[in-house]
Amino acid sequence: MEKGTLVEFRLHGERCLAVAERPEGKSHWIVVDERGQARTINAKQVSYQVNGETYKASEIPRFRKEVEPFIDPESLEVAWEFLVEEGSAVAPPEMAMLLFSEKSPAQCYAAYYLLSEDKLYFKQKGDRYEPRSLNQVAEIKHQLEVAKERETQQKEFWARVQQALGGEQVEWQHSDRHRLEALERFALQGDEATGRAAAVETLAALKRPENPQGAFELLVNLGVWSLHENLFLRRSSIPVNFSTKVLEVAHQRTEVSPPDPDSERLDLTRLKVYTIDDESTKEIDDGLSWESLPDGKQRLWVHIADPTRWLTPGDELDLDARRRSTTLYLPTGMIPMFPAELATGPMSLVQGKICNALSFGIILDDEGGVAEYSIHASIIKPTYRLTYEDVDEMLQLGVPAELEIDAIARLAQRRQMWRRSQGAINIHLPEASIKVDADEIHIEVLEDSPSRQLVAEMMILAGEVAARYAQAHQLALPFRSQPQPELPPEEELLQLPAGPVRACAIRRCMPRSEMSITPARHASLGLESYTQVTSPIRRYSDLLTHFQIKAHLRGEQPPFSAEEVKEVMIGVTTASQEASLVERQTQRYWALEYLRRCSEQAWQAVLLRWLREDERLGLIVLEDLGLELPMQLKRSIALGEQLEVRVSYVDPRSDAIRFQELIDQPAPAAAT
Repeated sequence: MEKGTLVEFRLHGERCLAVAERPEGKSHWIVVDERGQARTINAKQVSYQVNGETYKASEIPRFRKEVEPFIDPESLEVAWEFLVEEGSAVAPPEMAMLLFSEKSPAQCYAAYYLLSEDKLYFKQKGDRYEPRSLNQVAEIKHQLEVAKERETQQKEFWARVQQALGGEQVEWQHSDRHRLEALERFALQGDEATGRAAAVETLAALKRPENPQGAFELLVNLGVWSLHENLFLRRSSIPVNFSTKVLEVAHQRTEVSPPDPDSERLDLTRLKVYTIDDESTKEIDDGLSWESLPDGKQRLWVHIADPTRWLTPGDELDLDARRRSTTLYLPTGMIPMFPAELATGPMSLVQGKICNALSFGIILDDEGGVAEYSIHASIIKPTYRLTYEDVDEMLQLGVPAELEIDAIARLAQRRQMWRRSQGAINIHLPEASIKVDADEIHIEVLEDSPSRQLVAEMMILAGEVAARYAQAHQLALPFRSQPQPELPPEEELLQLPAGPVRACAIRRCMPRSEMSITPARHASLGLESYTQVTSPIRRYSDLLTHFQIKAHLRGEQPPFSAEEVKEVMIGVTTASQEASLVERQTQRYWALEYLRRCSEQAWQAVLLRWLREDERLGLIVLEDLGLELPMQLKRSIALGEQLEVRVSYVDPRSDAIRFQELIDQPAPAAAT
């Protein structure tokens, strides 16, 4: 390099033009830019050397103007189309001749500039530039288009974010989903979430806390999530919506009834049928009847909805229900096992309509044991749609026109006495029913009323009969059992206060129920064998029992072998356990939210048991709400002792609550 040579070098990534002034050592030069500023650069820093002329620093602006007319990136495409056919590489002077038919210093530099800026048509190899192949250029063009589209989408996304944060109604686009979903995953899974970087980037850009709570609050502010979004449900694998295919099949089944495999159903429309449920229940899956026989005996009928009339094992509806395993009951509403169009329509036992059912006719002996039974695919016509409150009132008043309901109640009491004689263990603790309607929270304590006892006994009775039938005919069913508990000695139990405290102590001793294709004793029910059969619209294990029993009634081979029943049970059990956990977590959240809203209210509580007595951490029950919650006590009290408490701190999201006991303070002494 000689004095006066115009060179290009990079400074902080930017192109700089300067004129060589003098060497500095063996490998460095002092150069002067157009502002007259001298710099020392390494010869290796020089990216281009303008040959053919020498320059002064003051001439650099003129040189730039000479170059400017030749800077046309689109001209490279023409050159590339020519060179790609030949497959030959070019140096900047050759490219200048090709583009401009001349190779003046300014034109050569322009050619170099175009080649070095280009990321599409050419790639540098040493001092020369090689044309990329047709496929390579096509792929790069595609990538550039994608990047441009992504940039456009990102700008539009930020615009919608600002609108949403400003309180405007925003319709999120499909292209926004991956950014919003990244935020959702981060809010749910924290640092373990995939796409965490994208979520953090969004939070940082908005100057929001870069943590899961920050992501949650942003989603709420954007209107994507509600303030009370069910994160337990979102973290689960439980499907919330039905696929289009399943909905289509469900609609088809309601429009055109499939052939009934049970063509000779027993006509029981002569019977008066009572369905008894909570007022909010939409899936009506059981009804009760009673009749007096000519020989003086009484026959109970337990009618169960027959969803197998509308599906077959292995079809779209069946497989989807199997994946769901159960209807999910949440304070905010239910997520049904079957599409509502079917579940609350033709599958349900609807008052005044001819309905398909699986009916259990049962005659009890004098003690309450099962003397005779039969099972039939049937048709019935439900007479009354009653609530538990309706039945309690009817039983109390003794309505002359409804002697059947009194008869059913008496037989239910006989049945209950018989089960107790067989070792049944009845545990009654206050139970809270939590409903959320338009953000209003309602909590009701479910009483162990005569109507609820009546229905429970009839459902247990049907389960025993179904199990007996399966045993007699060697059918593989999901039998339920429970090992015998090791209860404390009676004298120890009697020392505990009667009621919730004693019931709580017994409950702690009860082992979990088990499911198997082998029948075994169910300790708490006092039955030698038992299967759930009364909720086939909302519990898949019950539906499985229906499939097996109904096939046998028709004289057909059951659709599921013993091994297949086992396999189905494994999947159903796992899914059901997850559903139960989400139900409990959601109930707990809304219970704490209710208490947060009523933080000034005083509550009557009873100490049920000690969780850690040495730390005075106990389990209390709020009597008016039926809620069991932990409490750190400041004094020693006895089990069963009543106390008045108030919430001192509660955070439903973190599942945290603290109570303080309200103790009457002595009145101040009168002034003397």
